[in-house]
Amino acid sequence: MIHTIDNSNFENTINDNEIVLVDFFADWCGPCKMLHPTLEELANDFDGKAIISKVNVDTNQELAAQFDVRSIPALFYFKNGELVGRQNGLQSKTALTNQLNTLLSN
Repeated sequence: MIHTIDNSNFENTINDNEIVLVDFFADWCGPCKMLHPTLEELANDFDGKAIISKVNVDTNQELAAQFDVRSIPALFYFKNGELVGRQNGLQSKTALTNQLNTLLSN
C-alpha cells in the first residue's frame, strides 16, 4: 500500500519509520502516472521493510517548497528521519529497488 502524506502527517511518517521513500507528484503529471504502478509494486515488495509514500505538490505546496521540488516526479529517500537521497524524473523499478536495498543494508 502506498501511504498518502500531507502537511499533517509528514514529520511523523518520516520520523517513525526507518526507511521512507517519498514521491512528490501531481495528478496532471504524465511521468508521475507512469511511475505509480512501479511504486505500487515496491510497496508490496518492501512491505514491512520500507514505507512507500506520495505527496501531492498541488495540495501540499509548503512541503514541496521545503524540499525545493522544482520538477516532478521527485523522489526523496529518508532513513531514520534524515534525508539521505534524491532522484528526479521517471525511474526504473530496478533503480528504485537498488536504492532501497542499499539503505536497508547500511
